Amino acid sequence: MPVFSDEILQVGLAQIAPVWLHREASTQKIVQFITQAAQQRCHLVVFGEALLPGYPFWVAFTDGARFEDAIQKEIYAHYVAQGLNLSYGDLAPICKACKDGHIAAYVGIMERAQDRSPHSLYCSLVYIDFQGAIQSVHRKLMPTYEERLVWAAGDGHGLQVHSLGAFQVGGLNCWENWMPLARTALYAQGEDLHVAVWPGNLRNTEDLTRFLAKESRSFVVSVSGLLRQEDIHSDVPHAHLIQAQCPPVLANGGSCVAAPNGEWLLEPVLNQEGLFIVGLQPALVRQERQNFDPTGHYARPDVLQLHLNTHRQNTLHKIN
Repeated sequence: MPVFSDEILQVGLAQIAPVWLHREASTQKIVQFITQAAQQRCHLVVFGEALLPGYPFWVAFTDGARFEDAIQKEIYAHYVAQGLNLSYGDLAPICKACKDGHIAAYVGIMERAQDRSPHSLYCSLVYIDFQGAIQSVHRKLMPTYEERLVWAAGDGHGLQVHSLGAFQVGGLNCWENWMPLARTALYAQGEDLHVAVWPGNLRNTEDLTRFLAKESRSFVVSVSGLLRQEDIHSDVPHAHLIQAQCPPVLANGGSCVAAPNGEWLLEPVLNQEGLFIVGLQPALVRQERQNFDPTGHYARPDVLQLHLNTHRQNTLHKIN
C-alpha cells in the first residue's frame, strides 16, 4: 500500500495526446503513463477531458450542425464504436494499472452508458482508487456549445468526493468548472483538492485555475490534453477533410496547479507532452481556511442552501 505523509501528496499531471478516436491504443498509452506516475511515487495521476478515446474536435471543422448529413453520421458512428461501456469492462486495463501501481487516477472518458441505450454518449470523469476499483463516474452535467451535437447531458450521481491521504478530492469536466452550484456541491462535501479536466487550451486554465483556488481555499489541479494535426490518423473516417479544415494545433495543453492562496505551484505548460509532478501540502489548506471556508464557517445555510439530486437519470424504471 502507498505511504502517505501529512506533509505531502504527490500528484502527476499527464498532459498527453490520445491516439485520437482509437480506444485500445489510447488505453495502452494511458496505462503507460499510470505506470510511469506510480514509478515516480505519485499518489494520484490525472488525465484530460474525454482523452479516452478523444475529444470531438471534428464537429467545429466539418459543418457539424448540418442535419441528416452523411459525413457527420459516419464520424459519429465511429466515435460511438470507440466509446467505453464500463459494464463490459472497457476500463479493466486502466483499473489493473492503478491496482498494480497502488495509485489513484482521474481519467476523462467518452462513455457509452449501458443504462441509457447505449448509443448516447457522455463526457465522463472516472475516479479509480488504489485497489483499481471505480469509485465514481461523473457524467458532465451540460455539454458546451458544439459538444451538444455529440454528447448527452449528465446527472448529479457522480458529484462525489473521495478520501485521498489527508485530502478530499473531487473533480469536474471543463466548463462545469464555471458552474458555481456544481463547485459548491463538491465544496460542501469537504473537497480540498479540486481536479479540473480540459480538452486542452491555455485560455481555459490560465485564469480560472487560480480563481477556483482562491474561491475554495483548495488546491486546484487543471489537466489538459494535447492534439495536433498529425495526431489525426488516416483511418479515422473523413480524416483528410478534418485535417484540411483544422489548424496545426487543436489543443495546446495548459495544465497547471494553483495553491489555496491562488499562487502557482505549476504554471501552465504549453505544447509539451509529459508527466508533470507536484507535491501538495495539506497544511496550506488549513491555513487559508482560517479566514474563509465557503461552505463551512463562512457559509449561511440558514439563508442559502443547495439541494443535490444524486439519482442516475434513466428512461426506464421497473416496478415489480
